[in-house]
Amino acid sequence: MKLTFWGAAQQVTGSMHLLEVGYYKILIDCGLDYEKETYQEENQQFPFDPADINLVILTHAHIDHSGNLPTLVRLGFDGQVLCTPPTADLTSILLFDSVELFLRKQSRKPRTKRGNFNGPKPLYLHKHVMDTIDRFVTIGFNKPFKINGDISLVFIPVGHLLGAAAAVLTINDNGEEKKIAFSGDIGRENYPVLVKPEPIPEVDYFVCESTYGGRYHTKDQTLEERLVKEIEEACIKTPGRLIIPAFSIGRTQSLVFALNQIFTKKLLPPVQIFVDSPMAIQATDVYRKHHNLVNQEAKDFYKTMGDEFEFEHLAYVQTMKESKDVSNYFDPCIIISSAGMLEGGRIQDHLYYNIQNYYCTILFIGYCAKGTLGYKLLSGAPIVRIKDREMMVYATIRQTDLLSGHGDHDDLMRTVKQAGQPKQVFLVHGEDKSLRSLTAALQEEGFNVVAPERGEVFEI
Repeated sequence: MKLTFWGAAQQVTGSMHLLEVGYYKILIDCGLDYEKETYQEENQQFPFDPADINLVILTHAHIDHSGNLPTLVRLGFDGQVLCTPPTADLTSILLFDSVELFLRKQSRKPRTKRGNFNGPKPLYLHKHVMDTIDRFVTIGFNKPFKINGDISLVFIPVGHLLGAAAAVLTINDNGEEKKIAFSGDIGRENYPVLVKPEPIPEVDYFVCESTYGGRYHTKDQTLEERLVKEIEEACIKTPGRLIIPAFSIGRTQSLVFALNQIFTKKLLPPVQIFVDSPMAIQATDVYRKHHNLVNQEAKDFYKTMGDEFEFEHLAYVQTMKESKDVSNYFDPCIIISSAGMLEGGRIQDHLYYNIQNYYCTILFIGYCAKGTLGYKLLSGAPIVRIKDREMMVYATIRQTDLLSGHGDHDDLMRTVKQAGQPKQVFLVHGEDKSLRSLTAALQEEGFNVVAPERGEVFEI
């Protein structure tokens, strides 16, 4: 049995791991690697023949885990993609949105003399997304699924995002039973809307994410307390606006529920809230569709107060005209818009009109990869480029980790320990500092740990 790490190896994005059991090849995740500005070109080719892949297992919908699936299909993959039902629904939304982003980037560049678009070639088109969706086969949580006579799969809930799962494979390798788990992304306990991660069963090999290795989430303040403080300072004490870049899928739904609880309890006077993201509206419908998979707190709120994602002074913005009207709304307000790292989406319009507004606060609630506009703002850049224009940063830039969907160092340590005493722990999906911190901590506990390089192969 052979395991090769082709993505998220000593970096955060682009999750892609190849497991070979004899002649049977399984790809675990197929995400976009977008840590370089030329990521569309970087993701055009694979280091293997896509037609040789027999099966894909998708841990969850986020684009750094799912975003290059249509390219895989376009280049010859014709097998099934196994995932949970919510992951199938949310991935479909994200992939269609990726096409629109590719096309917008292409159209922004000046045309050639012959009238052709001069921008980067789209990785894939709508047709390839539709072909990919046709390959989805959904499996419920904790329901063993036989892939073939030698391999079975079970999905374990890990929080992080609706439908997110760790993939645990039981394999008959020449008469010897071996178990290997791929964590996907590990969530947190007590996170709005989402269930807490379930323990990973004991395995022989464990491929685990390390995003928050060596880092700890804020514990001396609750999410409710922090949001109340930020809203009070940005919108009430000073009549300004609070802009919250948030991923349309996952982070927005959890944030909206947290705000619903705050204003239902009357902890603050009413403030107009705009959710400016058509994709967030679609994703919220998926959360409603799979309401049986949200956590008990959200279910109880629904029984007593109604829909977690609807309340007074909350408006979902659909059209571009409505979005422009939000920019012209001069009363204090909260604007939630995507994308979380500021790479595209309507958030760029709101930044364009507010980055030089002294009465604007931009509150980051999630991770921003190196090279992204969000990363540059969080790094304190005094000038940033937005929509082909260099702009001074006068808005207040704030950040909180209380809505991070990733488990922190303690959560990751607990997850690995729950998996028993694997012969080998492979750490992926982390920056160098996080990888080194988590590796050292696990080695102190007696684990055999390695952070594979891209393309590194292991016989297991």
